[in-house]
Amino acid sequence: MPVPSALKRITETIWELPTSYKPGMLVPARIFATEKLINAMDAGVFDQVSNVACLPGIQKYAFCMPDGHWGYGFPIGGLAAMDPETGVISPGGIGFDINCGMRLVLTNLTEAEVKPRLKELVDSLFYQVPAGVGSHGFVRLSHDEFCNVAEQGSRWCIKRGFAWPEDLEMTEEGGCFAGADAATISQKAIDRGYNQIGTLGSGNHYLEIQVARPENIYNEELARAFGITIPNQVVVMFHCGSRGFGHQVATDYLQLFLSVMERKYGISVNDRELACAPFRSREGQDYFAAMKCAVNMAFANRQVILHRIREVFSDIFGRSPNDLGMEMVYDVAHNTAKLETHTVDGQRRELLVHRKGATRAFGPGMEGLPERYRETGQPVIIGGSMETGSYLLAGESGGSETFFTTAHGSGRTMSRHQAKKMVKGQKLQRDMEERGIYVRTASWGGLAEEAGRAYKDIDDVAEATERAHLSRRVVRLLPIGNVKG
Repeated sequence: MPVPSALKRITETIWELPTSYKPGMLVPARIFATEKLINAMDAGVFDQVSNVACLPGIQKYAFCMPDGHWGYGFPIGGLAAMDPETGVISPGGIGFDINCGMRLVLTNLTEAEVKPRLKELVDSLFYQVPAGVGSHGFVRLSHDEFCNVAEQGSRWCIKRGFAWPEDLEMTEEGGCFAGADAATISQKAIDRGYNQIGTLGSGNHYLEIQVARPENIYNEELARAFGITIPNQVVVMFHCGSRGFGHQVATDYLQLFLSVMERKYGISVNDRELACAPFRSREGQDYFAAMKCAVNMAFANRQVILHRIREVFSDIFGRSPNDLGMEMVYDVAHNTAKLETHTVDGQRRELLVHRKGATRAFGPGMEGLPERYRETGQPVIIGGSMETGSYLLAGESGGSETFFTTAHGSGRTMSRHQAKKMVKGQKLQRDMEERGIYVRTASWGGLAEEAGRAYKDIDDVAEATERAHLSRRVVRLLPIGNVKG
């Protein structure tokens, strides 16, 4: 796809569309990518990131990460920081799967110990962690109790015995965005979400058994600090979010914002998918509180999944989760909006940071990090395709320009429909097993959608984030077992 002629290369990894590129742009749009990645980006990225640059109250730049591709409203990989007093909040800058995120869990097992039990492990995980469209979890909740989950997040899991206290410390914001208010969510959203705690869902969500091989460690000191201490150590990574609950929250408020945006607030946007409201308006504040409910549901969802993973490993290996060393490395969220304090033009300011398919990546010494990671920076997880592997990285001190944000995954290169036309799920499963990756899936079509060829090269994306000083590579993690939604 030819890049716009107006796109200028600022540095080796920064590309800029000036405000003259499109009428109404308030700030330039910047894309972080290598030349290889920028030339492969779809045209929608350039159109969408420049639309974001037109939103009221946007500060400095509209950004897109190296994994950027076309999304709803914002490009996936999009980032925008707004002045809370003059700016807007936009569901299209957060996404429908609110707090879709990644969690990485250690074990003290080696690949040699796990391989003989791999199929048993994956089969058991497949049955114990429901996957696929409409899947329901084992946690039975009343609507009122679900509202407690939405307001308390992972803290609720502590009370129910689904979490260790240290799990919350290793979760962004302690597993709870303060200020969630169940009064701002619809009955339809509750109906869609109350029985989905502890489920993976579908799409690009997965649960993966991975190996950290010595030759794939980029930084031994950081790897040790993050708990990777054994040659060929086995870890577990999973990716999921707020399921139908978050989708309904986003849908409800998009419809509301479309009804008041122009009529009540006089705001016009280039794309209806960027429907928004002033952040300080009643509608903006209600959405912010409702979004936090979806964020907290997703944290609780991942926490209950971790509880099930620990149970499965314990049953199969006949040892307690503690004895198996099943501690969390970290849980990182993407698809959120947060009030954070950052330096802009030499001044510390509170900003509303939209991250859509982008991950927070705080550098060493920053407030909000667990004590364990104060010197290393925040663990960052960039998930790749189920065929190619994923990365554990660390936040960089030099990440201030992007409000300490980095990529979240490898990024799609083709649509799900395209992938299903090109790939047969059953054949892909056989091929992966021949390459040493045992996979269980809720549907053959869902498996085909997530084939490796549908994604950018994860190595290219991780290298670009490091070269751009957004986050630095620690270890590449290779899949040996996968549960696919």
